[in-house]
Amino acid sequence: MKLRLSFIGLLSVFLCSFGSLVAQEETTIMVRALAKDAKFIGSSIGGAKIIVSNAETGEILDQGFTTGSTGNTELILKTPHKRYDNITDEKTAGFKAVLSIEEPTFINVEAHAPYNKKQSRVVSSTQLWAIPGKNITGDGVVLDVPGFVVDILAPQTHERIKSSSKINLKANIVMMCGCPVTEGGTWDANQYEVKAIIKGEGQKAQEITLKPTDKPSTFEAAINLDKAYYTITVYAFDPLTGNSGVDKTNIIVN
Repeated sequence: MKLRLSFIGLLSVFLCSFGSLVAQEETTIMVRALAKDAKFIGSSIGGAKIIVSNAETGEILDQGFTTGSTGNTELILKTPHKRYDNITDEKTAGFKAVLSIEEPTFINVEAHAPYNKKQSRVVSSTQLWAIPGKNITGDGVVLDVPGFVVDILAPQTHERIKSSSKINLKANIVMMCGCPVTEGGTWDANQYEVKAIIKGEGQKAQEITLKPTDKPSTFEAAINLDKAYYTITVYAFDPLTGNSGVDKTNIIVN
């Protein structure tokens, strides 16, 4: 009798363990980050960091970076889309999250993008139910990422400049996917407001417009300044989409 009870006990443990293993299924979710009014954020700009977590406990279920191309410009921006049409292909940037879940789980999905551009990085997120074994493929979960990447090229941080010298202001402006801004291009430089706010200690702030140059994504202006410590803030703004971006630097005029 004892032997039989022992056998039944072991069998019960085995079946319970087996049942637990069967219940925990691998579930994949494709996550992509799409720059507002532009293309997908991928390898060319360092990708978007994707974090998938349990919305109730905060446990991170998977994380990584989007890799791949920015996608097909014609398909994404110029082709009318019908219901269920995909705007991605196998080369389009994304991150395939792999979740090990035993039951329907309410999850947070975050994109920190573009990850390598700290002054421009934003967080876009959504929530959804992940069901064990029910994969989300194709375009997947697409998170919109608004803004511009703005980099001040000149003057350099903490640069000392003589008050008698003309100061050259230069900035690089690209979409959040890294796509270039050019006059008359898909992303028309003439559509955007690019300005520098210049504030010296004890002085009233002044604003100057940066104009597009022959070099893609490059905007310039020139100014003379009196002796002082200055903070220079360059911003880009698109009045049609609301996209905006900012970078700052400090200089010394003596």
